[in-house]
Amino acid sequence: MDFLTWIIVGSIGIYVLQGMEHRRRVRLLGAHLAPTQVEKLMGGLIEGYMRALDEKEPERRQQVWSILDNSEKTLADQLQRLADSFAQENAQDTRVSTLPLALPYFDRLMPAHTFDMREALQLHARAVRDACAPDGVDPDTRKRMAFTMTAELLLLQHTCHWFCKTRTIASMRLMARQKTTYEQVLQSVSRNTLAAYKKLVGTV
Repeated sequence: MDFLTWIIVGSIGIYVLQGMEHRRRVRLLGAHLAPTQVEKLMGGLIEGYMRALDEKEPERRQQVWSILDNSEKTLADQLQRLADSFAQENAQDTRVSTLPLALPYFDRLMPAHTFDMREALQLHARAVRDACAPDGVDPDTRKRMAFTMTAELLLLQHTCHWFCKTRTIASMRLMARQKTTYEQVLQSVSRNTLAAYKKLVGTV
């Protein structure tokens, strides 16, 4: 075969292997998500924050915030359950490549250029727990905490998509679905989250 044919064959092989690896990762993460309500609670919280902020009547707004307070705590518990469950997986199966190109199995060949999804989920579980609003905060503080929690949840979504696909695709999905950039989300999470995240995944 000539050089061009080898390139075509190689490209097809890489594409097939990529697809297999992506499907494996989706199944792996999905198996741990399935017993939880993490995805449902995340969606409900983000929508609920919008309703609370749009509510004009103070009494009704406070009722919405009270419901969201409970949802936040439930999500924190569920997310910790997810992180603890995923922590039982083998390190070889939970590595996420930080390289620009998503070449199949490079996370196993070049572990120095990866982060561990098990550690990432523990990081996000702590971040969400810390972002939960305490009882009795004033309205302005509650709004700020809702903004921070939203950013924490979007970063969690981004990490999950990164694990299943690539960081580039995760960032594109974030923009397409939430009209928000990866950089904006990083600027909006708590300082503790950002510091721990940068330490885990490297310079972003």
